[in-house]
Formats: sequence, structure tokens, C-alpha cells
Amino acid sequence: MRKPVRALAAVAALAVGMLGIPGQAAAAASGGSPYLPGTLRPSASQAAQDQALQKYYSFWKQHFLTTKCGSGTYAVLAPDADHAFVAEGQGYGLSIAAMMAEKDPQARAIVDGIVKFVKAHPSVNDKNLHAAEQDANCKSVNGSDSATDGDLEIAYGLLVADKKWGSGGSVNYKAEAVRIINAIKKSEVNPDTKFMRLGDWATDGKYINSSRSSDWMPGHFRAFAKATGDDDWNTIRAKHEGAVTSLQQNHAPKTGLLPDFVLGTDSTPKPPTGKFLESKYDGAYSWNACRDPWRLGVDAITAQGSAAAGQVRKMNTWIQQATGGDPAKITTGYTLAGAKTESGDHPCFTASFAVAAMSDPGGQAWLDKLFTRISSFSPDSKDYYGTGITVQVLLVLSGNYVAA
Repeated sequence: MRKPVRALAAVAALAVGMLGIPGQAAAAASGGSPYLPGTLRPSASQAAQDQALQKYYSFWKQHFLTTKCGSGTYAVLAPDADHAFVAEGQGYGLSIAAMMAEKDPQARAIVDGIVKFVKAHPSVNDKNLHAAEQDANCKSVNGSDSATDGDLEIAYGLLVADKKWGSGGSVNYKAEAVRIINAIKKSEVNPDTKFMRLGDWATDGKYINSSRSSDWMPGHFRAFAKATGDDDWNTIRAKHEGAVTSLQQNHAPKTGLLPDFVLGTDSTPKPPTGKFLESKYDGAYSWNACRDPWRLGVDAITAQGSAAAGQVRKMNTWIQQATGGDPAKITTGYTLAGAKTESGDHPCFTASFAVAAMSDPGGQAWLDKLFTRISSFSPDSKDYYGTGITVQVLLVLSGNYVAA
């Protein structure tokens, strides 16, 4: 999606007490999918983990959910983005609410309300995709075309909803998901390279063979193949897995980090030099790629033989060394060689690394430090991006993540 203005969230000095119970827990908490044997979990009690999740989820509901866009409608506000509503936010809302099904009696109403909002704002290029941005009056703006990250998450959230409630109610979650998944393949996957496009608008010029690394979600692609029976999604997944390995080997051998944007998807993937779409850090590990350890990490702990397991361990090993084992030193962006690009910290960078730590057999102490740090954040009512990502990371850490 277009460049959002990210607000920095303040961090409180409080820390959640660690109770020292065993951290290796293959079984997820009630409502979540089982994790692979050997997956690490925070050593804090399940109650402490759920408390941290509930704190952030309640804040997210209070500050970023609105019914202002119509009767029966919910939508996720994004005060730190270019426009009041963005596609990724609606996708986050669907996944978050569906995964909270056992914990929030309002969860299904929220899911159904976001679905209503999404369907009311179709892309001008493909009516089965979502227009990426709406203004404060709930009107689609900025071209009314799509953003791939939003559509991927909207489809995934619907699959989670189908797992939680089935599809026999007022919304046929499975049918809606399959409709969107097929549209993503048609309009947001480059048919020649099998790479994700930036949106249904990125079909020519310098954009045709470009992609966004944070759209490379192997777990989503697995779920899409399962839901549709379309094996092309496994081919698409393998293509992106290979590109991650190539980028790590050729451009980030020390850090394992990925760039926000990737060029040359028709040949050898490479980071851009300077500004490509959003900022001078488009070729660095910045505000889009900060999601990569989380997105790859969930596949590493839920899918046997996932290529992501080794990929996120590279990132996890490096960030521990770079910070001296102190999560407070994780900063807001790095070059692929590991130099800091911006100062300060932000939840999207810190929280995401915690998911990567879950697949590192020797990472228990580091994971516990990350959980303490994440749990002590004071949510920022202007920071939809950091709050939404932190809620989703806490769903994973607490065992409530659903692998659709």
C-alpha cells in the first residue's frame, strides 16, 4: 500500500513478571492451532500471556474500531496512515477478531461488519478485490485500486472465520475467501513470474517485475492452496521461498534481513537503490519488511519442513548479536548489512522478531526478554500499525494463532 506515516509508540518501564514455567510448548492454547514440536513459547504463565494479549486487544478495539461507516459495519481506523482507512487494516481486523472468537463475544459481529465494509468498497480494477484506501467520510480515494497486503489478509481472515464458526451463517466466509483468493491470483499475481504484485494496478513500467517482501506469506499461500484446491498456490509459495533464500545469500549474508521492496522478479531478485515507491529506505529493512520475521516465523512453527525455519533463524541470530541480547536496542530499520537507518524503537520491529525467536531451539532466554519488552509497551492511540501488529504477534506468542 502507499506510504503510511508511522507514529512512534511510547514504551513504559513496567515489565510483566516471568514465572519460569517451561517454554517449549508444542500445543497451542485453546482455540489456536498446534505448533510444531520444539517450538518455543514464552516462559511466562499462560495467564500472563493471555493478559498481555487482552490488554492490547482491548486497546485496539477501543481506539481503532469504528461503526461510523454504516449500519452493521465495522472498519479499522488508521490515524497514522495517509488516509483514515487502509486495506491492510481491514485484513488485520478480520484476522484478529476471528482468532479472538473464544475470548470476545463480539468477535463475529466485528468480522461480519468488516466484511460489509470491504464489500462496499471494491477496487476499480477488479471488483472482487478491496479498494485500498478510504477517507474520513468512508469514500474510496487515491485511485480506488487495490493493495496486495490488504487482500491477502482479508482472504486469510475469512478462512480463519470459517474455521471458527463455519460458513452457514449470514456470511459464507469460505465462499467469500475463495472469491477473493481467485481474484488475487488473477489480478495481483504476475502470471509470468508467479510473484505477488504490489496491487492490481502494478501491471506495467517499473512496477511489473517488483514486489513487496512483506507480501511473501508462505502460511497464507498454503491456506489458499488448501481452500481452493489450486496447486498453483504451492508453486507461488515455492517461488517466494526461493527468493527469500536468494536475497539472504546475495544481499544479506550476515543479517538475513529482507528489503521493503524487491526488483528483478523476472530474473534475480534484488533490492532497489534509493527510493522506489515510498522512501529512500525502500531497499532496506524498514517499515514494510519489519513484518517479515512474523510472517515467515508463523510458517516456521506451524508447517513441517517450512523453508522459513532456517530463514528466520538467520534473522534471529543476527538481531540478538546486534543488540547484545537487549530488545530495547532494536531500532526502527536497518540496511541489509545491519547498519541502523533510523533512530528510536517501535512495536512493529520489536514484536515481529519475537515470532522468529520461537523456532530457535537455543532462544528461550531471548524470547522471554522479547515477551517482557512487548508486554511492557504502552499502546499509542495514534499508532494503528504498531498496535495491530503487536496484537497479532501476541496471538502467536500466547498460542492463539490459527493456521488456516
